[in-house]
Amino acid sequence: MEGIKKYIAEFIGTFTLVFIGCGTAMLVGCDAEYGCGYILTAFAFGLAIVALAYGVGNISGGHVNPAVSLGVLISGGMTITDFCGYIVAQVLGALAGSALLDGIFSMGGVEDKTGGLGTNGLGGVHDSVGAGLLVEIVLTFLFVILILGVTSKNQNHGSFGGLIIGLTLVAIHIIGIGLTGTSVNPARSLGPAIIAAIDGNTAPISVVWVFIVAPLIGGTLAALVYNFLEGSKGDAK
Repeated sequence: MEGIKKYIAEFIGTFTLVFIGCGTAMLVGCDAEYGCGYILTAFAFGLAIVALAYGVGNISGGHVNPAVSLGVLISGGMTITDFCGYIVAQVLGALAGSALLDGIFSMGGVEDKTGGLGTNGLGGVHDSVGAGLLVEIVLTFLFVILILGVTSKNQNHGSFGGLIIGLTLVAIHIIGIGLTGTSVNPARSLGPAIIAAIDGNTAPISVVWVFIVAPLIGGTLAALVYNFLEGSKGDAK
C-alpha cells in the first residue's frame, strides 16, 4: 500500500507539472523575442515544482521526472521496483495532463500558441539533433545534481529545499526554452508528444527520443558525479 501511495503521488505531481507548465506555454507562447510568455512559462514550470515539493514531496519525494528518479536510483535512494513504478506513474500523469489540456483547449476554442500542447522541439537549435542532445544532457545534469545535493542527508536546507529546486528549474527554463523548449524530463516530453500525435501532429513524436535519451544520460552522469564528489568528501574526513 505504501508503494501505491507513492505512485499515486507521482502521478498527481507529474499531471500537475504538465498541466500548469505546458498549459501556460500554450496560453502565452514561448517567443524569446518578446520575452513575456517566455518568462511566464519558465516560472510556471518552476513554481509548479515548488508546489509539488511541499505538496507530495513528503509522500514520494516529488520526483515527477524519470531522469530524477534514475539519478536517485543510481545514488541508492530507491529500489528498482519503486523506480519502475515511478516511471509508469510519471508517464501516465503526463499523458493525463496533456489529454486534459487538449480537451479544454479544443472544447473552449482556445488557441494553442505552441502549436503542439507545449511539446519540445529542435527549432531553436536549427533542427540539430546533436545540439539538442547536448543542451538537454547539460541542463538535466545541472538540475539533477542540484536535486541530489539539496536532498542529501548531509545537507540541512530546512524547509527551503523545494524552493531552491523550483527556482533552479526556472533558471534552466530561461536558458533552455529558446533552444529546445526545455525538457530535462522524459515524461513531460512524451505525454504532450503522444497526445499531439493522436491529434494528427506527428512532428513532436518524431524527435521525442532526443528528450527521452538526453535527460536520462544527464541524470545518470549527475548521479555518478555526485556519488564521486560525496564519496571524496567522506574520504577527506
